[in-house]
Amino acid sequence: MRKNLAYALLVMLIAVASCSFTNKSFETDDKDKLLLDLITYVLERGHYQPKDINDDFSVNVFEGFLDIIDPTKRYFLESDIQEFEKYKFQIDDQIKNTDITFFEMVHDRLMKRMEDAKVIYDEVLSEPFNYYVEETLDIDYNEQDYVDSRKELKERWRKQLKYATLGTYDSKLDQGNMEDSATTEDADPFKDDSASSTKPLTPEEAEKKARETTRSTLDDYFDFVDDLERKDWFVQYLNTIVEVFDPHTFYFAPDDKEKFDTSMSGKFEGIGARLQKKKDQIKIVEIISGGPVWRDQQLEVGDEILKVGQEGEPPVDVVGMRLDDAIKFIKGPKGTVVNLTVRKVDGSLKVISLTRDVVELEESYAKSAAILKENQKFGIINLPKFYVDFEDYNERNAASDVAKEVERLKQAGAEGLILDLRDNGGGSLKTVVEMAGLFIKDGPIVQVRSTDKTPEVYNDKDERIQWEGPLVILVNELSASASEILAAAMQDYKRAVVIGSKQTFGKGTVQNVIPLANIVRSNEHGDLGAIKLTTQKFYRINGGSTQLEGVKSDVVVPDRYSYIDLGERDQENPLGWDKISPAEYTPWDGYIDYEATIANSTQRMAENKQIKLIEENAKYIKEAQDETVVSLKYDDYKKGLEEDKKRAKYFKTISDYDSHLTFESLKYEKELFAKDSILREKRDRWHKDLAKDVYIEEAVNVLQDLKMHSIKNTKLASVKG
Repeated sequence: MRKNLAYALLVMLIAVASCSFTNKSFETDDKDKLLLDLITYVLERGHYQPKDINDDFSVNVFEGFLDIIDPTKRYFLESDIQEFEKYKFQIDDQIKNTDITFFEMVHDRLMKRMEDAKVIYDEVLSEPFNYYVEETLDIDYNEQDYVDSRKELKERWRKQLKYATLGTYDSKLDQGNMEDSATTEDADPFKDDSASSTKPLTPEEAEKKARETTRSTLDDYFDFVDDLERKDWFVQYLNTIVEVFDPHTFYFAPDDKEKFDTSMSGKFEGIGARLQKKKDQIKIVEIISGGPVWRDQQLEVGDEILKVGQEGEPPVDVVGMRLDDAIKFIKGPKGTVVNLTVRKVDGSLKVISLTRDVVELEESYAKSAAILKENQKFGIINLPKFYVDFEDYNERNAASDVAKEVERLKQAGAEGLILDLRDNGGGSLKTVVEMAGLFIKDGPIVQVRSTDKTPEVYNDKDERIQWEGPLVILVNELSASASEILAAAMQDYKRAVVIGSKQTFGKGTVQNVIPLANIVRSNEHGDLGAIKLTTQKFYRINGGSTQLEGVKSDVVVPDRYSYIDLGERDQENPLGWDKISPAEYTPWDGYIDYEATIANSTQRMAENKQIKLIEENAKYIKEAQDETVVSLKYDDYKKGLEEDKKRAKYFKTISDYDSHLTFESLKYEKELFAKDSILREKRDRWHKDLAKDVYIEEAVNVLQDLKMHSIKNTKLASVKG
């Protein structure tokens, strides 16, 4: 449908591109220096907003690299940092001269300090911890200095390891006291069955077991680190350099590029969750529908993974570990079991066992349901991403799938439509333009600008309107990129009411993936990996950028992420916001009381008790995350656990909410259930979740308001802006 769109549309916001840079001779046999030369060459000539590689740039690389390899400041001494600092303002010159002296010095010292650390943690774990003295640990390492001596370094290790063992100590005490009556559900998956006894563990025995478990975890971790090659550390150095340009520019080593390609194919083996690391915390940022995590229902976005254990083996502490390294522990073959120790968003600790599986992204595709309220019927389409087939655009894409669902809902008698873009991180730009065209007659959808070039306006030129009825778009802080383009366009046209967070994620940039081997005339080094490069920015048709500011909802409602740092503005080195001239477009003239509908919804949400409880929970989560000084006293730890349990019980009523709406699958899907019981189970669960969703309930209220006062005959008058 929409066949007369300009063929020149970018297929993906993240797309594989061939290189068109000016030829240059890269004369070096050293692969590390070749990579550095290639990457800086591409960055300076291809990045949307190239940065001067100067002293300020040098400082950013200096501080960033040290933070990546020693985030908890338990390897380097202050004397090491003082030695490194002679290069603090010279890294820019080294980059220009393909000199890697700074990296070599830091890497060599790190290897030595890691060997020292093995001796230190062995010494620390040879002595019992006293969990009954007043003692605290500051976990905000950014605000701490490096220590001056080995004695101070050992003390830092002691406190960190004592904190790491508290949870194990508590579980070992409980294990000993419950062994007579423990069930499979209650049992500790890390429990040593050979040591099982009907005799409760004494505090001394539990403390010793906690140290033994932590020692085993550290031994495993350092064994893993020992297997890393120098090139793995050099990739970290290269990415420290490229990420100074912006948070979405990234170097893929050959293995990582292969993983990237695999992820884009839509199938992999693992637990079905996407992770992100900020400081030394590894958190879940997305749960993939249909995967093990989704089926298990115990993990949620915002949960922090602390330890990872393979079936029958002690867990590995992943706090402070490189994200790629942690993922290697978490991923694994289908059918194997992984045990995750997590800190829930409410602060409670939990051990969750998952059986890895082949994760297919079928549930990432658009799906719809009918909504019944009294004698009215509405429709909802959930779109987790703007997907597209790389090889064949017409094979399957988000725009054509949404068009099918819209048609099915029309045939089912839907009087209003909800498009749910919450947690939708983006995808294909072409599908956004086509999808927007389903709801308007014709006109511009988005403007895209390359460096120092006139913006290109991407239009819907098909005058057909597939859906003329009331439209609501749901967004949140995790709605990004392509989601923001669609929400912004519908908002600018006044075609839809946008309900959700104060603002969306704020990613207004376009990336292309460039294989570095394409740049070199003759390459004796084989696969050189690729660089994902920010090459363009997109703008609303009203001229404003979505970069940093995102899309501001018409009706702002809080959610559990309202006070957490999740958006583009919270990333390192984001590009700035700016504005260009608006495109010429004609606002939708189908609603009579558009502004009144928004005002009524805002008033309802301000008085809604469920919304007030959700906001209270969001503030509590923020307070818990802001606590950077933790007690190392067991009584305080236990008290904190009990308080977390009480809070979790109090906020559990959020998930008990009942909107009294009825959801059902459409006819074509019901026919599939006879052959696919898993699909039936997925849809039943989705419908139950929708019935508890206060945001869906309000979206239906808005559709009713729009239906009562809408849809008048469209009167078009051309305007600009």
